[in-house]
Amino acid sequence: MKVCRNLTAVFTVCWAVLGCLQAVTLEVNEGNSTCIKAELSASLSITYVSSNSSRTVSVPLPDSASVDAANSSCGADGSPAQLVAAFGAGHALGLSFSTNGSVYSVRNLTLRYNLSDASLFPEASSSGVVTVTNDSVEIWAPINTTYRCMSPTTIVASGDSVTFSRMKLEAYMPGNDLSPAESVCTADQSTTPATPTTAGTTTTAAPAPTPPGAPERGTYSVKDSNGTECLLAQMGLQLNVSYVSQSQNKTVQELFNLTPNLTSWSGSCGASRATLVLTQEPTLTLSFTFTMNTTTNKYRLSGMGLQANWTDMAAPFSASNASLDFLRSTLGHSYMCNAEQTLQVAPAFSLNTFRLQVQPFGVKTKQFAAAEECQVDQDQMLIPIVVGAALAGLVLIVLIAYLIGRKRSHAGYQTI
Repeated sequence: MKVCRNLTAVFTVCWAVLGCLQAVTLEVNEGNSTCIKAELSASLSITYVSSNSSRTVSVPLPDSASVDAANSSCGADGSPAQLVAAFGAGHALGLSFSTNGSVYSVRNLTLRYNLSDASLFPEASSSGVVTVTNDSVEIWAPINTTYRCMSPTTIVASGDSVTFSRMKLEAYMPGNDLSPAESVCTADQSTTPATPTTAGTTTTAAPAPTPPGAPERGTYSVKDSNGTECLLAQMGLQLNVSYVSQSQNKTVQELFNLTPNLTSWSGSCGASRATLVLTQEPTLTLSFTFTMNTTTNKYRLSGMGLQANWTDMAAPFSASNASLDFLRSTLGHSYMCNAEQTLQVAPAFSLNTFRLQVQPFGVKTKQFAAAEECQVDQDQMLIPIVVGAALAGLVLIVLIAYLIGRKRSHAGYQTI
């Protein structure tokens, strides 16, 4: 049966103290149901070569933008959902979405611009359409939850950039309007909530929680479309999160160990990008994004995100970073670090890892390839060697001194 997609774009105007700011509402519909909805402002920063020099232009997403019906979809039959806004003379801004059933995320951002448009790119030295992408956007939220970020968020794509602001976004929607439950980005979260004052009451500070011990090591893997393992990971994970406590009316810091037997996992594998998503229903989702430099054959952990909604949180917690540079290794090798290491993701979130080994690319069998060890492990292996060498040297010095002393002692008894 042929499905008729009705795609509309409705534009609203928002007034601020310094003038008029435009916001656009974009909807992707399938039949009478809305599957993607975005309310946002966007400013594009594009660098191009003119006849004399390099120029950078700032282009706001205009009120003439419309949803590109040919390239937007709800993602049927396992294909990613797509929202593409077209504007001007061949320009477009696109977001591609994926989901694992519990979390949806922006899989990549695509910016397409036409250098032949002299109104935006005067005196451009070349013509034609340029397309740039970013595969590590790190915008995500639980299913049936609206992602909200009023603060400016800049996403870089091959030297160009897109800055979103006043963003509300939801994909794989259950209804025709944005869900009332919201996942708020880190930049929007307040760390200094107002403390309510009640006359005649005394507040007793809650006892500090007992720090957990080292976390249990979990084993996780991701399979490709052929059912073959393409990502392997073994690690103990401990979350270090600062959040607003509902009971204490202040920001508190808490350590939380991920429990492997209560955790489900999913992910995806590609030639230059792999993901691992760990979910501990219904309160926690932790995602890892690995990227490969196909020129150097080096890979790294480039992005990480956390969504949490613990009992004492005043609001759901969300933190992400798509510009990380951790766990670096070479294609054909795994990365290993037995020592505890701390990965700082955001001001309010860091991750402590224990007995970690991971291989997101180049998995040939169900076993890890030869490991490239972290510097901490190498240093710890070097210390016993240095100490042993020092002790051996000390023993040798004592032995030589003893032999010299013994020789002199015998010389004193020679016959005159």
